[in-house]
Amino acid sequence: MIDSFTRAKKTLEFDKVLSELKSLASAKITTEYIDDINFSTDYDEVNKRLKVTSEALRLISAKGEPALFGIVDIKKILKVANIGGVLTAKSLLDVTDFLRVARNLKLYLKKETYDHKDVPMSFINVLIEELYINRALEEEINSKIISEDEIADDASKELNRIRKNIGLKKESIKNKLNSVLTSQSEYLQDQIVTFRDGRYVVPVKIEHKSRVKGLVHDISSSGQTIYVEPISVVDANNELKELYLKETTEIEKILRKLTEFVAEESVNIEYNQDKLIEIDFIFSKAKLAIKQEANMPILNNKKYINLKKAYHPLLNREIAVPIDIYLGDEFTSLIITGPNTGGKTVSLKTVGLLVLMVQYGLLIPVSESSEISIFDSVFADIGDEQSIEQSLSTFSSHMVNIVRILNEVDENSLVLFDELGAGTDPTEGAALARAIMQHMLDRKIRCISTTHYNQLKVYALTTKGVANASMEFDVNTLSPTYKLLIGVPGKSNAFEISKRLGLPEYIIEESKKLLSSENIEFEDVLQAIDADRTKIARLKEDLERQNIDLKEQNRRLENKIKNVENQREKIIEKSKEEARRVLLNAKQNAELILSELNEAKENILSDNSRKIQDAQDLLRESIRKTNKDSDIEITKAKNPIKEIKIGDQVRTSFGNVATVLEMPDNKGNVLVQSGIMKMKLPKESLTRVNVQENTTKVNTKKILRDKATNVKSEIDIRGKNFEDAKDIVEKYLDDAYISGLKSVRLIHGKGTGVLRAKLRDYMKGIRIVKTFHDAAYNEGGDGVTIVVLK
Repeated sequence: MIDSFTRAKKTLEFDKVLSELKSLASAKITTEYIDDINFSTDYDEVNKRLKVTSEALRLISAKGEPALFGIVDIKKILKVANIGGVLTAKSLLDVTDFLRVARNLKLYLKKETYDHKDVPMSFINVLIEELYINRALEEEINSKIISEDEIADDASKELNRIRKNIGLKKESIKNKLNSVLTSQSEYLQDQIVTFRDGRYVVPVKIEHKSRVKGLVHDISSSGQTIYVEPISVVDANNELKELYLKETTEIEKILRKLTEFVAEESVNIEYNQDKLIEIDFIFSKAKLAIKQEANMPILNNKKYINLKKAYHPLLNREIAVPIDIYLGDEFTSLIITGPNTGGKTVSLKTVGLLVLMVQYGLLIPVSESSEISIFDSVFADIGDEQSIEQSLSTFSSHMVNIVRILNEVDENSLVLFDELGAGTDPTEGAALARAIMQHMLDRKIRCISTTHYNQLKVYALTTKGVANASMEFDVNTLSPTYKLLIGVPGKSNAFEISKRLGLPEYIIEESKKLLSSENIEFEDVLQAIDADRTKIARLKEDLERQNIDLKEQNRRLENKIKNVENQREKIIEKSKEEARRVLLNAKQNAELILSELNEAKENILSDNSRKIQDAQDLLRESIRKTNKDSDIEITKAKNPIKEIKIGDQVRTSFGNVATVLEMPDNKGNVLVQSGIMKMKLPKESLTRVNVQENTTKVNTKKILRDKATNVKSEIDIRGKNFEDAKDIVEKYLDDAYISGLKSVRLIHGKGTGVLRAKLRDYMKGIRIVKTFHDAAYNEGGDGVTIVVLK
């Protein structure tokens, strides 16, 4: 008995899909395997098949296609080896190719990926990892066999010796024959040496055959030339022939030994065959998915179908129109109406073919969010089934199929009827079609039918569980759009089409009079529905476009906001970094001042010493605050300054003293300068500097000024390493800067130039250094660096 899948496979042209799949397989043996795969009705099995195909698709996207050449029917080759036969060079090379493909697959899994580093390979990984590889056997065969017609000279010592002797013997024979060519040239047809029956001969003119002593081996087709083996080379040719026999015997020994190696590993090698065929099959499915731009749908076992942007896999993707179709939730029966060549049958075949593909294990050309179910059987009555052999009309042939379907169908079936009830009296055909559809509905069988009958359109409109669908038709262009519209019955366009094609108006009006009032009213309702649908569709398209525009505007605004936020963060971070740098520099200067004050305190009167001590305490407090707060934070002062004027000395929330440059703006921010840094700070974060602080500051400046007068315009650091020299130079440059020197000389010497290079690289990061360059030739040249200070 032929099952439903076998019949549907032919009706829905699944064989063409398989042909395309076979063309993508790497091995002939895989194409035979493809024919043996059956449709599965088990949810878990189908789900596994789809996931495995998706795995292969992701692997190809991440790593490219694997090299699957060399998959052959190794069992036949191994059988010869196991029964004691000797494998040919070609068969042995097939064994190495077979082993190589397994080894390459393991390397393929380890291949680095860049765009898809985490590719799940739960199934394919296991298949490949279990493959048997034997690199030693591969190399043993490949080292001895160059091609299926050539064995390597060094395949054995004996073969190498024999072939050397063959070469020498050939050379000896040719030398003797060349002597014949020279001495008896007048008797020869051509001055050449040729080969006949495995022996070297010369072409002799027929009339001089008695002049050249030897054995005749052949005669030309014209009868004018005989090929003679001169008597002088007969023994040598015999010896050469013996060498060739020895060579053949030795080659057979080599092949036999290699065959024995193969036989020893035959069980392991044979283990690979089924796995390699399955791997080739899986990757063939993945390559087909790429070709068809297919995806893995969401699988269910609820007999629910919801295909989005579904393409018929055999149609040209560039001109085909995708359909959206669903069935099995709100309704179990769908009736599709529309004009001939409008795409009804293609839509029907698309659903059936995609179901077959899924249950075979193929991904399908639909949107990823599509859903599809597993069916125990798929029935399709599609196309012209007229049977001349059985003397059946089209209607009778269809009815034979329908009867068979009704006898075999159950609630787990998918049934597809094309032009149900056609081919007979329209009234009786419509009644039969409605009764059959009711039969399907009562048993909750998923059924899709195409029809022209208005009775079925009304049936679908008035019956729960049945839905109308139609193929859209553009009356203005007199052509179908191939779009499937679910929920809308198709309107008969006969009058509109006839009118546009030039049929006289009076004939059309007379035709309308012949229709029943119910038919006219029904067509008018359909026309109104179609007009409303078109209007709604246009409004929907407008709304979707507006929605897309709004989303794009929102996206641009969000990007602008993000950019502004990023710039704001960068500005704040840059300001904080600058402030940190200034504070760090201030801390370093303060530490220097403290050091100088300690030295100076011993030589200063006690009264001034106390003031210096106060200055030291003030500096230490500033340093403590700098260490305590790594992040720059502007805080409100406890006793903020109330009145302020340009030139006032104020203390900021950072702890440093600054000079007021501008009066507060409308936001209450005051422009102040501390050292070289200008900043705007809230007035409420500033406090007034008391007189004692100013006095201490003045006295500290005096000390620094006194110290600055002793700073020299050059420093000698010759003989120092970079680490020592760096600290000396940094302190010296600070002193020179404070003293007001515009440029100084660093005497570092020439030497290897390492100290000079490192110092100059280091000075690029010192903010008080403006530029630096070599001294003039007569002032030290590149042994002295002139540093210009800001």
